[in-house]
Amino acid sequence: MTPNLLSVAVLVPCRNEEGTVAGVVNSFREALPDARCYVYDNGSTDRTADAALAAGAVVRREPAAGKGNVVRRMFADVEADVYVLVDGDGTYEAAAAPAMVERLVSGNLDMVGGARVPSGEGNAYRRGHRLGNALFNWLINTQFGGKYTDCYSGYRVMSRRLVKSFPATSQYFEIENELAAHCAYLRLPYEEMPTRYVERPDGSESKLRTFRDGARALFSVGLAVKEFHPLRFFSIVSALLGLLAVVLGIPILTEFWETGLVPRFPTAMLCMGLGLAALGSFLSGVILDSVNRGRREMKLTAYLRYPSVQEAHRRAQRNARTGGQPDSTAVNRPPATRS
Repeated sequence: MTPNLLSVAVLVPCRNEEGTVAGVVNSFREALPDARCYVYDNGSTDRTADAALAAGAVVRREPAAGKGNVVRRMFADVEADVYVLVDGDGTYEAAAAPAMVERLVSGNLDMVGGARVPSGEGNAYRRGHRLGNALFNWLINTQFGGKYTDCYSGYRVMSRRLVKSFPATSQYFEIENELAAHCAYLRLPYEEMPTRYVERPDGSESKLRTFRDGARALFSVGLAVKEFHPLRFFSIVSALLGLLAVVLGIPILTEFWETGLVPRFPTAMLCMGLGLAALGSFLSGVILDSVNRGRREMKLTAYLRYPSVQEAHRRAQRNARTGGQPDSTAVNRPPATRS
């Protein structure tokens, strides 16, 4: 199956990447000649926008700092059948893009992630980042049922169906695990393909701060567990509160059994409060779990409003065959409505 009938958009979020963005645009224009490259400048203080424009990209600006803000804006603004999301630092292999797009279409997938394979002996993939990525892979896989090996890759090929139905809320680098958790939780079809990952060129500086952004990402995973699995989250909280109430209450009960007195009345009141809080937490989880089922159905409904990438390809083939005229052999379908 050849995906060249589909419109492809290459999305490049950038901040202070004057030295690399032109190379990224040129390499992807060479790898995907029919694609249109969009560079979103996220408040750069150098000539990133000018370099991207000179390389032939469509340049737009998102003033709100943070990769999550840029990705949300790109997903909302750009119209295409297939989206290639890649960082503007020149570390990802543009030559892998055609195979990733082909795999997305032939497999009728919603996302193909570029699993990073460090190239050479440089410091492309720092040990701390590698350990952190392994931790978040494990968290997302265990909590949301994913099968990721590199959930923090900045190189992804996605379908229109996924991009236009993804309710992005993150502001910074935690957008990566939000997207991974969303796909895994809704059981959307995705795969990973190994891609070469090289060291940043001289003069290019990473915007990722290991501890600050790692803490944000960890908090976002916990928040995602609360939002996607409220019964699990609040049951754990309930169990911890109940366990603390039992530990504090056993000496009081023992003393009451032996003497018939409750001399530590404040501790007894604390145990009662902890027990009530544990019960309230569990009941909150039960209620929010019912609410979350409705939210999940709404997300799936939004997702199903758009055709799959294979259906988009079939429609493009029919249009090419009939010159844009209605195909009498095609099944008549009512047009999709948008609110």
